[in-house]
Amino acid sequence: MNRPRPLVIAIDGPAGSGKSTIAARLAKRLGYINLESGAMYRALALKALEQHVSLDDPEALRTLAEHTTIQLDPQPEGNGVLLDGRDVSQRIREGDVAQAASRVSMHPTVRKIMVARQREMGAHGGVVMEGRDIGTAVFPNADVKIFLDADARIRAERRAAQNESHTPEEAQRIVEDLVTRDQRDRTRAVSPLVAAPDAVVLDTTDLSIDEVVARAEELVNRRLASVTG
Repeated sequence: MNRPRPLVIAIDGPAGSGKSTIAARLAKRLGYINLESGAMYRALALKALEQHVSLDDPEALRTLAEHTTIQLDPQPEGNGVLLDGRDVSQRIREGDVAQAASRVSMHPTVRKIMVARQREMGAHGGVVMEGRDIGTAVFPNADVKIFLDADARIRAERRAAQNESHTPEEAQRIVEDLVTRDQRDRTRAVSPLVAAPDAVVLDTTDLSIDEVVARAEELVNRRLASVTG
């Protein structure tokens, strides 16, 4: 029996839906590379913040993107991220960078550059790529498309847990930030956050990480079986 060809697996969804965790675990089980597109936008946003480049200036951001090197370094617990050779893996997870990344990613000039780089990374398959428009814009012909979603408050609680912040005030702020970010991502003119017509939608509100991974792996195994031969 011939070995199945390596697949391109797209996982999309809003902030806090579990994309990064699920993609990392699924990639590890399959022996694939986990490509975290959101980390690339966060890295660029961080550079814009550090260099005081306006988040609302598409041309300035385009120039910045053209002169920026972003590397994803797959690790057992998720990607390491290098920005022009500097490790920014932890810094890009902070709230100000996340909000800035949402604004940066709205600009078509920026997305064009980033999408081209993401396609290069996944050109040969064997990747699990997660983001907000992977199955619709980056890899519309992906072998497997999964859209993760969850109740906004549950997603906010997950983010609060990640940030080790559990005060009512902080939790409320995170909810408000998520709602704002959802609205921005779902209504942007270019590549809005939406499930691809052929994506399998998984609501993770009441599911454990292991349950979501198991369902995702089942979808992948079905696809692998169909391409064997």
